[in-house]
Amino acid sequence: MASQQQTQKFIDDVRLICLEDTRYPLESYLFVREGLDHTLKIMKRNSHGASGHVSGQELLNGIRDYSLKEFGPMTKSVLNEWGIKVCEDFGHIVFNLVNKGVLGRTQSDSIEDFKKGFSFDEAFVKPFQPQKPTNRSSSKKVSAKKPRVKSSAKSKTGSS
Repeated sequence: MASQQQTQKFIDDVRLICLEDTRYPLESYLFVREGLDHTLKIMKRNSHGASGHVSGQELLNGIRDYSLKEFGPMTKSVLNEWGIKVCEDFGHIVFNLVNKGVLGRTQSDSIEDFKKGFSFDEAFVKPFQPQKPTNRSSSKKVSAKKPRVKSSAKSKTGSS
């Protein structure tokens, strides 16, 4: 967990970034930082001591998981409010932090890693939509045919 001094330094750095790049507000950077922390915790838990480096795809997966936990069905709306409409926007935020010296990177890290992300509708909308029935027999339509009327078998011979 970051100290109060580290957090304040991060916020100060982000404020400077926001003056240069007005596409994303402070909240979007704070959220990406929280998403990175979440991703690192998951990686550490799964690999018993992660290296500390997170690839673009790993970060996107962690952010997706964290977003859904934090905002549920409102995830896409919240992200859109912050100017984040596609995975590449996360990449721009990350690389703004890298360029400011807040985050590190390896030679293989690239903004292109974030272009190969996921669809926001698939990740943030579809999980909350009602499921369509998968069993075809339960969704059969009832026929609306008119019932047949049996004609009575009256004799046509006169009975007088």
